[in-house]
Amino acid sequence: MSSPRRQPRSSGTLEDDDILSEILLRLPPRPSSLPRASLVCKRWHGLASDPGFFRRFRRHHRRNPPLIGFFASSDDLSFVPTLDDPDRVPPGRFSLERVDGDRFMSLGCRHGLVLIFNITPNQMLVWDPVTGDQHRLAIPLGIGTHAEKTTVNGAVLRAAGGGANFQVVLTVADNNTDERSPAFTRQRLAYGAISSQHRFRQGFLGVMFDLEKQSLAVIRVPMDMLENGQFWIIRAEGGGLGLLLWTDSSIQLWKRKKTDCDGVASWALGRTIELDKLLSLESHQVSVIVLGFAEENNVLFLWTCGILFMVHLESLQFKKLCETNFLSHYHPLESVYTSVSYHLFLLLPDNFLNI
Repeated sequence: MSSPRRQPRSSGTLEDDDILSEILLRLPPRPSSLPRASLVCKRWHGLASDPGFFRRFRRHHRRNPPLIGFFASSDDLSFVPTLDDPDRVPPGRFSLERVDGDRFMSLGCRHGLVLIFNITPNQMLVWDPVTGDQHRLAIPLGIGTHAEKTTVNGAVLRAAGGGANFQVVLTVADNNTDERSPAFTRQRLAYGAISSQHRFRQGFLGVMFDLEKQSLAVIRVPMDMLENGQFWIIRAEGGGLGLLLWTDSSIQLWKRKKTDCDGVASWALGRTIELDKLLSLESHQVSVIVLGFAEENNVLFLWTCGILFMVHLESLQFKKLCETNFLSHYHPLESVYTSVSYHLFLLLPDNFLNI
């Protein structure tokens, strides 16, 4: 009796590289996603490790990047991972190349870019830790002379649509005259200087720079809001400008309302979070210090009783990161990490190194 004839193998959906790459593109943007996919077979490995696919993967997930760690504002720019294995990125993975005389101070991190003030040569540095790209920017004349003697702050963000374009806004504060001026915005290799000065009075909270109108506005709040605590400017729940106000044991979330006919904005209290109850702190006399905020993930970094915590402001889930008495401003790195080669050493069995 003859054996049944084997049916010809039909070409499946996954045999099409274009369709397969679209499927891989929709994997969760966690550091282990692509390395795990690359273990399926040699063909999947080729697609998941292609530099062009890396760029597409990062661009596709740019609006929901994971929080993979943070940088301290100290000179060594040490990286501290926040994810657990197998997504944990080792502390030494992000190392910034230096030249003689560099003295770094991190000013902030947004859209996967770190903004650094290089003190000694008096320049700004924009660094992408994942790709290693860095751009050194000379501070415009007139601003640079003030930057050497005063307080410097700033922000960096990618231009609309992502990609390599980015913008930088720099403020220089004269502690004697209490004046500030926005310094510049930059996109690729061209930037233009913008100069404006304001004298601030009581009730001053910060400055807001409109990138489209290229204008500076002062953010003010009622004095009684600031008398009993410290603050952090955040994105409000539901969008818009928000304010996180904290005391020793609680956090208040405020939202800025639209201005009235006289151009005066009001503030509305949203939620109050009792930190002593949330974190099960034994004493009501403990001191809580906010050290950083990850705006894309809505996560707060706070320190109390020698312990560094991460707290998600929406779900109120929290995680104990480490015990430390080193206090610094923490700048969260929210980025899509796309290095397959390193994680293969963590995920590959010994007999699978020849794929």
